[in-house]
Amino acid sequence: MKFGSTLGILFVLGCGKVDDQALVARGSVELPEIDLSVPTAARVVAVRVDEGAVVAAGDTIALLSQADLPSSMAAQRARVAMAGANLRDLEAGARPEELKRAEAELAAAVAEAERTAADLERFKSLYATEVIAKQQLDNAATATKIAAERKRGAAEALAVLRAGTRPDRVAMARSELANAAAALAMIEARATDLVIVAPVAGRILTRQAEPGEFLAPGVPAVTVGETARPYVRVYVPARRIAEIALGDTATVVVDGTEQSLGTARIVAINTKAEFTPRVALTEEERADLMFGVKLDLIGGAGAARPGLWVSVTLRPRRRP
Repeated sequence: MKFGSTLGILFVLGCGKVDDQALVARGSVELPEIDLSVPTAARVVAVRVDEGAVVAAGDTIALLSQADLPSSMAAQRARVAMAGANLRDLEAGARPEELKRAEAELAAAVAEAERTAADLERFKSLYATEVIAKQQLDNAATATKIAAERKRGAAEALAVLRAGTRPDRVAMARSELANAAAALAMIEARATDLVIVAPVAGRILTRQAEPGEFLAPGVPAVTVGETARPYVRVYVPARRIAEIALGDTATVVVDGTEQSLGTARIVAINTKAEFTPRVALTEEERADLMFGVKLDLIGGAGAARPGLWVSVTLRPRRRP
């Protein structure tokens, strides 16, 4: 969202004395403007407000969509589920059925190793008495070695299962799950950004988008005026600008009536004249230079509608 405060162009229609010190100037009520947009390109599905509508903070203003968003979200959720299942499997270690099968394989390998070792000893005796040939003895010795290796391999496999998964593999699985979850959070945040909500209570000043339109990133769909911070801008003659200062207060009434909007406080005074003079200036023309003055309404703000013309009475103090 892009926040801004675009000042309306206000004109002084009257500037004179109520008494020896007062300045009366006219201006209109304006609101700080907030342009509501999305950070990525998207198509407008619906705009739920019209110009002039009053909204509360958190109200849904507009809905947008992206064609690839649902499929991307579903795919990433599947990746998160798969990574989570893999991590749980590694943390749990071997299942009881796997341990039983490994123990059975080790028992069979031990029995085979013992049988082949006994056969080798018997074949040695038979060979010594020349009952069997040398080839039979060699075959028995080879079978004994193979059985011993199988026994060793089965014992190591059982030990690995009993020890559980290596810590580095578990850590890697945790990282994969974290990466998948972070990617899903990014997609979900993108989906959240496609729902434009009012950041503050205010009034819809302009509606720039309609359903079906394709908005580029940062292009506003609507502009909201923050009703809690209305202000007025007036102009003060150069000859009297030294008489006012930041913090001075003024009374505000609806122009042409006696309806009071309370008081206002000066929050900004332009450092340069608003109207550029011609090259040749007379003293009379210099006196007509105006300085913009911004006043925040601090009382009666609830009745101040944007565009309402008001009269502002400043009672400045003489300053050096």
